Amino acid sequence: QVQLVESGGGLVQPGGSLRLSCAASGIIFSTYAMGWYRQAPGNERELVARITTGGRTNYADSVKGRFTISRDNAKNTVYLQMNSLKPEDTAVYYCNTHPTLPARYWGQGTQVTVSS
Repeated sequence: QVQLVESGGGLVQPGGSLRLSCAASGIIFSTYAMGWYRQAPGNERELVARITTGGRTNYADSVKGRFTISRDNAKNTVYLQMNSLKPEDTAVYYCNTHPTLPARYWGQGTQVTVSS
């Protein structure tokens, strides 16, 4: 059974940092490109960062230079280091494969709130 479990969110002041983790099970993790996605209230879910099986990374323009995606295939885990956080980064953050798995496999996500 496929499971994607995100953690590490919270409330942080502007300029602060958070590190998100996503533990995957039920898939051969090392064979999938992985992505971090986010959805803010009233907005569509968007891809924030992507990492290929070989470790190549891509970022949305809005987070480039501030966020870093990484993966540990031995732990079936993908990470998102978020620095210099801004209020507009406030959203629920999800991980998934890229392209994404069927909709029923989305996890609960982890809430990130950037506010003073």
